[in-house]
Amino acid sequence: MTTAAPPTLLFARARTSATDERVFLAKLALLAVLTGLGAALALRPEPVAAVAGVVLLAAMFTHAVELQHQALHHSAFRAAWPHRLVGVPLGLPLMVVYTHYRVRHLQHHRYLGTPQDTEFFGFDTRAPLTRGALLRGLLDYGRLGVVGRDIVRAATGRWRYEFGTVSDIMRRRIITEHLFLGAVLLLVVGLAVSGHHETVLRLWLLPLVLAVPMHFLVELPEHILCDTDSTDVLRNTRSIRGSWFSTWFTNGNNLHVEHHAAMNVPINQLPARHPETRRYAVHVEETYVDFYRRLWRAVRR
Repeated sequence: MTTAAPPTLLFARARTSATDERVFLAKLALLAVLTGLGAALALRPEPVAAVAGVVLLAAMFTHAVELQHQALHHSAFRAAWPHRLVGVPLGLPLMVVYTHYRVRHLQHHRYLGTPQDTEFFGFDTRAPLTRGALLRGLLDYGRLGVVGRDIVRAATGRWRYEFGTVSDIMRRRIITEHLFLGAVLLLVVGLAVSGHHETVLRLWLLPLVLAVPMHFLVELPEHILCDTDSTDVLRNTRSIRGSWFSTWFTNGNNLHVEHHAAMNVPINQLPARHPETRRYAVHVEETYVDFYRRLWRAVRR
């Protein structure tokens, strides 16, 4: 890190262009193709093919939430309205309610480095770092139960936002999306009890079980082992240079300093800002392997 001169590109705003839209639509198309391939493999009678399909579906559930993350920042399309249209279904496999995620995540951006931080996925990077805490975060299936509870509360008129105040329109959207997710879950249950339980198991339940820890491993590097009491994005956030594959799979989540520095910049524009991150930010890794090595050493200590 150097303080010779302030960064210029890193914090610069940028609007979503027609090219950015086409890039995001291409990502959606590839997601659809790979999800279809995973479904076809998961339903095969051969065990190796079925396992490969389940793993691929779990990876696509995880990837879909990372695409949803871009949608909630309204940096995928030039107009605002398509983001919710696309964002809601992207979160269904992993049971992530789009507008609820959007409200809490934008608060996370606003309050990062303060006690008011409300990151949607609940691992607290400010808590003592222990193997038990990491294991609980890795296997956080309790979040799915909380979503189920909120569906019931939305259906019975008892849902309330627990992290401050929320506008009436956002509250209505959150309730509606919980009810929509509830309807989808009822449909899935109906398919299971009508004799299609193995299909539901292979196409959703088993991939969901794998996707929960997979998504945790994608999200974990963002702020852990950083200066979490600082409000300076160059100190409280981590970027990982990564490969083309990790950048695609995480939808640029590896370039997290760049994202927090200018959160509405389309994800595909972030790699151009990474050289400034390497120059100015405190926490920068070359690869995910480097990060998890560092994490393992910290846990052992």
